[in-house]
Amino acid sequence: MARERTWDPDVPAPSWFERSLATPMETARIDVDGTSVSYLAWGARGAPTLVLVHGGAAHAHWWAPLAPLLADHFRVLALDLSGHGDSDRRDVYSVTTWADEVLAVAGDGGGSGRPVVVGHSMGGFVTIATAALHGTELDGAVVIDAPVRRPDPETMEGVSGGMFRAPKVYRDLTEGMQHFHLVPPQPCENGWLVAHIARHSLREVEGGVTWKFDPGVFTRRTGPNRPSEYGPLLSRAACRVAIVNGADSTIVSDDMRAYMAELLADSPAAVAGVPFVEVPEAQHHVLLDQPLALVTALRAVFGSWRPVGAPPVSVRPPSD
Repeated sequence: MARERTWDPDVPAPSWFERSLATPMETARIDVDGTSVSYLAWGARGAPTLVLVHGGAAHAHWWAPLAPLLADHFRVLALDLSGHGDSDRRDVYSVTTWADEVLAVAGDGGGSGRPVVVGHSMGGFVTIATAALHGTELDGAVVIDAPVRRPDPETMEGVSGGMFRAPKVYRDLTEGMQHFHLVPPQPCENGWLVAHIARHSLREVEGGVTWKFDPGVFTRRTGPNRPSEYGPLLSRAACRVAIVNGADSTIVSDDMRAYMAELLADSPAAVAGVPFVEVPEAQHHVLLDQPLALVTALRAVFGSWRPVGAPPVSVRPPSD
């Protein structure tokens, strides 16, 4: 049975969205461990660096409408993780390699200082790994609706490739977009925003168009790839950390929020304080449900990290 589409592409877009997409944007590529990684950039060169990381099977253009709203004070960079978007594919994927890609883009993107990294869903796991493995090189990390789960030996969990079968080929962009669905599925009132990411989720191939992402990002993985494996990494975060969730998320439970708070209470990040923010009227896909509220939440987090008159906070590295 075909899944019913839960978004309306004919809903008119608001003016802020049109202005954002009209904002000048740069494209660039960088080689990371033998693989070409694509990224987008907004804002003035030399401004503080902000790196935005998409979720699984997604791409940098998920962030394109929001990035210009953060570019007044940042050099904003949104990358396509390898195996996603316009980046090349790898034989094997790992969250540690994706963390290396985040740092490489941050260093190549024309910004200044230690970067702030913001990641959604699977990109939140990448952000956690970056904060744990390279936290002393970051100014801060924001994790958006990533379900860090308590270890439970009785629960069989994992990242299933079953939802991402070999991609079909569609006749043209219009037909392909008609088959775009959010994963995990949820309704979204902002059809103009979903249509934007659907359009950038497809690439031309012989006979038509198909999805850009490599299904192997879910099936050819090494290292942590289960939600319960990210707790130890989160507890090692060696930079400032903030947690942002959709208030109505069905992916991140109250127990997961409590578990993350427990982990961070004893982490190196605790010295700086760890804000937990819930975005009202947002499910898992916070970027699509409440884009302006998410921008406001991020601006508030960044502002809290730089209060007027307060001395800088030094986050101690984790001890082995």
